[in-house]
Amino acid sequence: MLITIFLCVLAYCIGSVSSAIIVCRLSGLPDPRTTGSKNPGTTNVLRLGGKLPAAITLLGDVLKGVIAVALAVVYNPLPQNVGPVILAVFLGHLYPIFFGFRGGKGVATAMGAVFVLSWPVGLMLVGTWIIMVLLFQISSLGALTAAFVAPLYIYLFGWKGPEFSIYVGVMSVLIFWCHRANIGRLLQGKEPKVNIFSKIRS
Repeated sequence: MLITIFLCVLAYCIGSVSSAIIVCRLSGLPDPRTTGSKNPGTTNVLRLGGKLPAAITLLGDVLKGVIAVALAVVYNPLPQNVGPVILAVFLGHLYPIFFGFRGGKGVATAMGAVFVLSWPVGLMLVGTWIIMVLLFQISSLGALTAAFVAPLYIYLFGWKGPEFSIYVGVMSVLIFWCHRANIGRLLQGKEPKVNIFSKIRS
């Protein structure tokens, strides 16, 4: 029990390391919390600095989920140990203690966590996101679609039984909550488009 609590605290601290803010500072770019979409995430960094800073941001956010959940799996792979760690690293990204509790929307970190649970499911989710972005050129729509199907994918194809679908489902609900402004713009047809092979356009 104490080890699980320690792993949750460690996971939250790992999640609190905002890749977008750090990459922007090191690259001499504006603070992503105050510029562009004002979201410290990969898409906004792509908008502000281009592909390389965005790719580094994406990798950093994914690795947070991978590292935190992998540590928990190594210690004890049961859902009651790993599940809380998944939520802890995810909440760290959303509400980072090191950056005034102003974090991103959690999609990449959630992906990293899911990859540890089941790499085939992780690839399925990445594929879902890519297909949606290629079809509609809207990053948030790809993220929301992947979040919507993630609990089902984990339940049907996941590692160590369906119990993890509950924790993934909680992340999905929070991802939808964090994207509520995007959902409003999607319903109005005003969500900015992005070509992942070139640059964002409004």
